[in-house]
Amino acid sequence: MNFWKLLNYVRNELESQYAIIHPQLCVDDGDRFWDDILKPEAMYVIGGCDPRMQKKMFHNAFDKKGIDFDKQVISIDLRNMPTEEAVKKVKDAFEGLSKTK
Repeated sequence: MNFWKLLNYVRNELESQYAIIHPQLCVDDGDRFWDDILKPEAMYVIGGCDPRMQKKMFHNAFDKKGIDFDKQVISIDLRNMPTEEAVKKVKDAFEGLSKTK
């Protein structure tokens, strides 16, 4: 997958305040990243591994900031996916967000 193409698509084509690539959110610097970036009023689209694993790994960081992972996070699995398919999955996730506003 071309991560830069996906990142620039999110930045330029979708209603996103930020588009960030982090190599491994599940390690110590990922915990520090979440601590710095999370805001209780925001919605998050996280592309990475299996959504169930994302919840297991990140829920403590989100709980600490008062964020309901189930209501404020859309987790999508982008592993081993061609760029075009990943772009479509991310686009669909953002379209789902706009329907909940």
